[in-house]
Amino acid sequence: MKAAAFEYARPRDVSEAITLLAQAKGSGKALAGGQSLGPMLNLRLARPGLLIDISRLDELRHIEDADEAWRIGAAVTHSEIEDANGSLAGGVMLVEVAAGIAYRAVRNRGTIGGSLAHADPAADWPLALAALDAGVILRGPTGERTISAARLITAAFTTDIRDDEIVTAVLVPKLSRDARFGYFKFCRKTGEFPEASAAVVVDPERDATHVFVGALSGPPQPLPELARRIAEGDLDAPSREAAIEAVATVHGLDPLERRMHAGALFRALQRAFAP
Repeated sequence: MKAAAFEYARPRDVSEAITLLAQAKGSGKALAGGQSLGPMLNLRLARPGLLIDISRLDELRHIEDADEAWRIGAAVTHSEIEDANGSLAGGVMLVEVAAGIAYRAVRNRGTIGGSLAHADPAADWPLALAALDAGVILRGPTGERTISAARLITAAFTTDIRDDEIVTAVLVPKLSRDARFGYFKFCRKTGEFPEASAAVVVDPERDATHVFVGALSGPPQPLPELARRIAEGDLDAPSREAAIEAVATVHGLDPLERRMHAGALFRALQRAFAP
């Protein structure tokens, strides 16, 4: 199939892109990497009246050191994060997650902001950034606001991003030297979206412990009781039983899904507790 007819615009800067979105009154769509939106256009699952290409806007194309965090522009590609290996102090998890997304051809085009805005429940960035306690910077006609990555997605393919807003950057706290993390996903074959996924981040220096499971029917789900046990030292080694108990609190999973998510969580715990 081919996409339904639409207008195309390539704004000169973010301000012009926001103006175009506001003028479109809900019928506009921002295009970054196009790895998800492109197929949706061709299948006519998305039918915007105006496509606004923000992929080349310089404001969105940089990774900047913001003292205690990394500010990653929304149009930075997965491969650019992957290739920053060794230069992102406290950002090792970012590099690892980026390197595991689909195939290199996809990583060369797909963007971190586009992944968040698309809000596929099985995608890597919504889960990883929630566990890293990242903030998503949104800009619209009335200015800029920041929302927690854990709260950005409200349902499958649905976010808190307004029709006249775009994601401009992601602010990711740097992990301390003593921080530990684990990220794991079950895929039927390399490059496919996972059947189950989990992320664990333990950073005592920042007093931050976060545990999430992903690849659900909706947004990634936190497991606060398990995070508390880890933070308080009640769980000082990976435990399959603890993983099963934690996943039992996630609603809407059938027995097979529950088993797969518990397995993914246990593997993430193993990686987080690895010496």
